Amino acid sequence: MKEKTETHYPDELVHLADLAKALSHPGRLRILQILSECDTCICGDIVDKMPLAQATVSQHLRELKRVGLIRGEIEGPRTCYCLDQERISRARTGFGKLFQGINCC
Repeated sequence: MKEKTETHYPDELVHLADLAKALSHPGRLRILQILSECDTCICGDIVDKMPLAQATVSQHLRELKRVGLIRGEIEGPRTCYCLDQERISRARTGFGKLFQGINCC
């Protein structure tokens, strides 16, 4: 039986690849921008600022939450989202180390 490819790579690289995959859609990047512009959590306002349907925005939010870049807290019938500052900082550091270690011509 063939082993999973991910097992042949350091955990840090597998994690960075998962983050990169989650960041590979411009809608998700825009959501991160919207959340970074606010000092508080946002509920339904994200959909109003996106050129996407509510269901599509929800899918993107779910993916960003899965990788830990955002947090979602239930407030009554709504879920409010905000950036997870610690995870964003770790992602920035991880990608920074990766690109600093790549030698360019």
